Formats: sequence, C-alpha cells, structure tokens
Amino acid sequence: MSHSKEAKAAYNLNKLQKRIRRLAGLAVGDFNMIEDGDRIMVCLSGGKDSYTLLDTLQHLQRVAPIKFDLFAVNLDQKQPGFPEHILPQYLDTLGIEYKIVEEDTYSIVKEKIPEGKTTCSLCSRLRRGILYRTAKEMGATKIALGHHRDDIIETMFLNMFYGGKLKGMPPKLMSDDGEHMVIRPLAYVKEADIEKYSISQGFPIIPCNLCGSQENLQRVFVKNMLQEWDKKHPGRIESIFTAMQNVVPSHLADANLFDFKNLDKSQVVDGGDLALDKPEFKAPVVADEEEADNSVQIQTIELA
Repeated sequence: MSHSKEAKAAYNLNKLQKRIRRLAGLAVGDFNMIEDGDRIMVCLSGGKDSYTLLDTLQHLQRVAPIKFDLFAVNLDQKQPGFPEHILPQYLDTLGIEYKIVEEDTYSIVKEKIPEGKTTCSLCSRLRRGILYRTAKEMGATKIALGHHRDDIIETMFLNMFYGGKLKGMPPKLMSDDGEHMVIRPLAYVKEADIEKYSISQGFPIIPCNLCGSQENLQRVFVKNMLQEWDKKHPGRIESIFTAMQNVVPSHLADANLFDFKNLDKSQVVDGGDLALDKPEFKAPVVADEEEADNSVQIQTIELA
C-alpha cells in the first residue's frame, strides 16, 4: 500500500471511530444512560456489536466528566466446539474485570425445541435470566447491550408485521423482572459502521453456532427489506429512525394512548389536520458523512 493510500485509510478509520464514539455519547446523553458511580455490566457475546460496545464504553470511561466502572460478562452456553479461550485471552489484554459464566443452555435448547424449529426465542429467554442473575451477583447498576440502530428498526417492523404492535427496542428500559436498567449505547450507530470498525480493529469474532447458524427467517426477511430500501431509496432508513423519535399519539389510533373520546372542537392537537388535503412529504436529504459528523452535538458526555 502506498503512503497516500495508507494515509487515506488511517483518515477514514479515524473518522469512523469518531463517528461511532460521538453517536454513542449522544445516545448516552439523550437517555441519561450512565450516571456518576454506575457499575456497568457489558454483555460480551464475541460478536462485532458487543466488541464495539466495550471498546466505545472504555473510551467514554476515559474521557467522561463522571466516574463509572465497567466489567464484561460472557455466557459460555457449552455449545460443541465453542472456543472458550478466545474471550479470556482478549479481555486479559484489556486489563478489564470480567466473568465467564458457564451454563449448559445448549442442551436445554436442543432438548426442548424440535429439529428445524427456530431456537432463538428460548435461547434468548434463558440467556436473559442468567445475565440478570449475574448482574445482581456482581452488583451491577446497569446492563449494557450491543444492539444498534438497525436492530431497533428491524424490531419495530417485526412487531408490526408479526405481532400487531407499534413497538421497538428502546435505548433504555427497565428489565422484565423490575430489578435491572438495560441500556443500549450504540442505539444511534449504523450496523455498517460497526461492521467496518470491527474489521479494522481485528476483533476476535466468535460466530453464534448454537443452532448450526440457523437463521430467524422473519428477521432475515425484514433485514433484507430494509437493505433493499436503503439501496433504492437513500435516506429512507434515516427517516424511519427519525420517525421513531417523533411520535404523534393524536394522529395514530390507540385510544389508550390518546383520549379521543373526550376530544372536542375547541382542541387543536399537534397541528390538527388539513381536512381533505393529501399530506406532502419532502424527499429525505442524506448529508455527507463528514458534514453529518460535524453537526452532531454531544450532550452530558463530552468526547475527546
């Protein structure tokens, strides 16, 4: 590689790293994900998302005006051939506190789920329960997961298409047992950026082969649909995610969310309506990545 190509590659990597860190800082600030004195359990699966999450949170820890602790947890589910040495070796190089939890969920999933059926749901429930228990044992105040912007959008469409709900994957929520605050600091980050960053950093990726690389067909369908939209209609995915942050209950149809029954003519809510006029929408504008980076204003956590 020539000197000019090396310089360009280094410049692009630096820009990518800064973008991921800025967007993570913005999400942390927008949702007050991290507070002074927090002890955060970072769930590390061995995939690109969780490696990027840990890397980003370690940076935030170094530059944030508040103090918080991090420790990593990996669940060894005892699937045959799992390279159990990889994560401890990697985490030892980081000098971070970590715990490897060994639980044979593999045998349970294989016993309970018929051959050919999707195992993700049961596996997820078992994993979640074990991680909640571990968080309590380790004194965690927050549980950090590596879900990104695309995961959040995909989940919304999955719920719409197959669950009949306008529901997504929130950047911050209380766990179903009411004891743990779950945060997703990569909520604003694109999967494509995480993919590029993971490759550039040479993270030791461990593929999930619990179910023989079995695909969740519904999620694959939604992912492919969104990727096709992104190719044919630049800016559409950005617009969808922006819409998830600009919900107008009075212009939907959930009577439990908005009091339609008691709405009277003296009330003009959220701009009212234009009667029989058809709504007009501006074409989405996709900013240059560098300009978009410069426009992001970080709140709460100021990044170096």
